[in-house]
Amino acid sequence: MSEWNYADIWEEIALAVPHRPALIQGDRVVSWGDFDARANALSAFLLEAGLGHQSKMAAFLYNSPEYLESYFAAFKAGLVPVNTNYRYGDEELIYLFDNADAEAVVFHATFAPVVDKIRGRLPKVKAWLAVPLPGHPAPDWATDYQAVVSAGAPRTVAPWGRSGDDLLLMYTGGTTGMPKGVMWRQEDLFKVSGSGGNPIENLPPLETPAEAGQRALAAERGERAAPRLMIAAAPLMHATAQFNALGVLTVGGSVAVLPSQRFSAAELWSEVDRLGGTFITIAGQAFASPMLDVLEAEPGRWSLASMRLIRSSGTVWSRENKQGLLKHLPAHCVLFDSLGSSEALGIGSSLSVAGAAVETARFMVGPNTAAFTEDGRRVGPGTGERGLLALAGFLPMGYYKDPEKSARTFREFEGRRWSVPGDFVTVEADGALKLLGRGSQVINTGGEKVFPEEVEEALKRHPAVQDAVVVGVPDPRFGERICAIVDLRPAAPAPTLAELAAHVREHLADYKAPRELILAPAARSANGKVDYKAAKAMAMEALKLSA
Repeated sequence: MSEWNYADIWEEIALAVPHRPALIQGDRVVSWGDFDARANALSAFLLEAGLGHQSKMAAFLYNSPEYLESYFAAFKAGLVPVNTNYRYGDEELIYLFDNADAEAVVFHATFAPVVDKIRGRLPKVKAWLAVPLPGHPAPDWATDYQAVVSAGAPRTVAPWGRSGDDLLLMYTGGTTGMPKGVMWRQEDLFKVSGSGGNPIENLPPLETPAEAGQRALAAERGERAAPRLMIAAAPLMHATAQFNALGVLTVGGSVAVLPSQRFSAAELWSEVDRLGGTFITIAGQAFASPMLDVLEAEPGRWSLASMRLIRSSGTVWSRENKQGLLKHLPAHCVLFDSLGSSEALGIGSSLSVAGAAVETARFMVGPNTAAFTEDGRRVGPGTGERGLLALAGFLPMGYYKDPEKSARTFREFEGRRWSVPGDFVTVEADGALKLLGRGSQVINTGGEKVFPEEVEEALKRHPAVQDAVVVGVPDPRFGERICAIVDLRPAAPAPTLAELAAHVREHLADYKAPRELILAPAARSANGKVDYKAAKAMAMEALKLSA
């Protein structure tokens, strides 16, 4: 049996079907042959720049072909790709690149101003590669990415080779403040994602990398169903779209991203029709709401006959929205709501089809999923007892450079290693899980996780703010939105919500800025700690919201 490394599999597909589309953005199509050649050239450049075995390469990119090209290059050279949230500000980027030990950063040239401000504080980085965009050429202090990859190169294999132990780092906002890098062995990620098999295409797991090329060639000849054409509506910087993209490429499919850098539901549906898209990845209600809105506003504008699957993970996706979407989609289309996280893939699933949209937050699970009490006792079905969600099987190695958090998340129950990301659930009588939420105070807004304390600290830097508490309140589109409860300094003029939001954006990513403001003393207990339960109740009452 092979040691599974994505580069080995993708190279076989590129040899078998070099002219088949691999990556698509608007009118731009990158064939499998060009995908391979461009990644070869980039991997050779990174090795020449002095990167060594398992050195880290960060992708600071919008959705684009370059995102997956850079990952392919890293896999080829035995390097470790690192996702980067393109919404981050200066300090967040410095933290991430430093924490990840990044030695190369591939970035869109639109980010050149912020990169130029921070690069002097990142001495570990040996190579800055800028991907030019119209009106944004590569700056003179960075290497032009397109100049590197456009020449192509023969197959690149580093002196240390490749293996299934080679890592991918998935940085996640998590529940404890600054992001942490989840360490996935490529072999474990490949296996937990189905080992190259897929029930929709009736494909069993791969036996060898060469078989991936043979399957792709058979599909090209019409001897089996064509592999999927996935449209990544969600950002590739997050696990939902990224890991699904890796899986689609592994079955010889094509990955398309939207022509625009900002999500447009109308553009998405137009691309489905134009490309014959079969599969869309989204991140819950933040994407699904506008998708339904445009279908309701313009019924019949799009055929959508090719659609077979919409897959979501990471945040809430309501039953009502699923019901609405299914009215506009082909009868054979499935809505797949996956319960999981960067630390625990495939915990459970919820499948909705025409005439049967499943209840929100209710998931069926497999034999590797369970719920345990804090002291390690398994929660039984139908007991009504609350427990911590846990997943066994193929798991990450832990968090990069954080053994303490790794020990808290990856725990041993019943003699097995489990990932326990912090979600509380109850187990219903039929074995389904009812998701209750995180035990910590993390705010999940449109799939982005926000730690209240970092927003509170940013708010307190405003000269008018004496104290601040941040909570999440319900939002019909994003699941939660950020509400700031602010106590002003004596005689200070009251700032507006817009003013405080702009102040927060000077320090943190845009999505961490408050969307609601309440001027009131911060809710704190006698010992001085924030009483988040009381603060949330205050916010709900002040905003006249219901849970």
